[in-house]
Amino acid sequence: MATEDESVDILDPFRQFISLERDVLVLSLAMFAFSLGFQMTNRFLPDYMVAMGASGFVVGLFGTLGNIISAVYPYPGGAVSDRIGSRYALTLFGLISTLGFAFWLVAPQVGTIDLGALVLEPWIWVFVGLLLAQGWKSFGLGATFAVVKQATDPSRLAEGFASTETFRRTAFLIGPVAAAVLIGLHPDFTVSFQYVLAVGVVFGAVGTVVQHLLYDASEDEIGDSFEGIDQIRRDLRDMPEPLRPLLVGDTLVRFANGMVYAFFILVITRFYEIGLDTTLTLGSFSYAIDLSPQAFFGYLLGVEMLIALLTMIPAAKLAERVGLKPVVALGFAVYAIFPVVLIFAPEIFGSVLPLWAVMVLVFAFSGLRFAGLPSHKALIVGPAEQGAGGRVTGTYYLLRNTVVIPSAALGGYLWDFVSPEIAFSVAAVIGVLGTGYFLVFGEEFQAYA
Repeated sequence: MATEDESVDILDPFRQFISLERDVLVLSLAMFAFSLGFQMTNRFLPDYMVAMGASGFVVGLFGTLGNIISAVYPYPGGAVSDRIGSRYALTLFGLISTLGFAFWLVAPQVGTIDLGALVLEPWIWVFVGLLLAQGWKSFGLGATFAVVKQATDPSRLAEGFASTETFRRTAFLIGPVAAAVLIGLHPDFTVSFQYVLAVGVVFGAVGTVVQHLLYDASEDEIGDSFEGIDQIRRDLRDMPEPLRPLLVGDTLVRFANGMVYAFFILVITRFYEIGLDTTLTLGSFSYAIDLSPQAFFGYLLGVEMLIALLTMIPAAKLAERVGLKPVVALGFAVYAIFPVVLIFAPEIFGSVLPLWAVMVLVFAFSGLRFAGLPSHKALIVGPAEQGAGGRVTGTYYLLRNTVVIPSAALGGYLWDFVSPEIAFSVAAVIGVLGTGYFLVFGEEFQAYA
């Protein structure tokens, strides 16, 4: 555990940006570009699909496909990264993701295709695009973990991840707000969201070029070649022991979040239909604000990420003093109870505050769940041996995300055929169980003990 009296500076990653290790610097730039494109688009896709005729259950299936991708992609992505090096792996994954953004862009123009016995609705191309768009995010997961691990001292892993996460989450702040501005340019959400998707294609292309041209591959650690299913079994068996209780608790928390994540936007745009229509007055100056629910959701995501950015660096510094486990547990707890806070807060506090103000506070609270993310990543990759960081990360996410696969479909079924309140309440119960398990059985990474 760190004992030095270091001040907490939430702007530290930006002030030290040019002094970062070259590979971590380039990774941070690529993270920013891809995260900007993904966060401008992904969180709005459920409403985009509903606008093209999809039901709530179809949205749940879309979330389940995302879970399948998250389960299947990281392991081969980590193996590829360990084998050919991070530079070429991330370039390939970037090209795949950019193509996925393009599929989302053209989906409404393709329209309905009648094949006689089979009718393809336009929202089906959003599914196809997802198979590609998550390439950098999921295939590249192991590569990004390995890059940070090989460039960072073990006792400062949480801070290393906090640096890259800060740049990534800055894009999470800018992306949805920029999307909200673009969405406001046209009254038809389907049309205005295509403006957003076009920008996403541009950022994906820029991110791919930046990481390929600037990344220094000379420090890449090349692992052994992939040996198939036998290697998967061996990696599962050899997973570091401290990861096992973290994996169980994390899986339950992520299953809970997966049940309702795709429906956050629908709570705002379809369930409560909360926009923002008010006038700001300062002296003799007044300004009318009229935001659609979709645009308002973009600003709510901006509030969420602002809180995340303000808390990640202090939380990483705190982890050096108190250990990783308490900080990770805090993040898990916010994940766990956020579903019931979101679905019930307007009913509880709507008579006291305007609904838009209630939602601003709700999403500010949601931002706290990201405070533990750098420590969580450090706790995952910390016990791994050098040269195996990508594969250990891939193994961890393969197990976790495989179990999480049916969560969104379950949430979609409850949303459509029971009630949104039940769907979000069941999710919260599962999340609390996962948080409790980690608090009881979770282990500390030795470098922080």
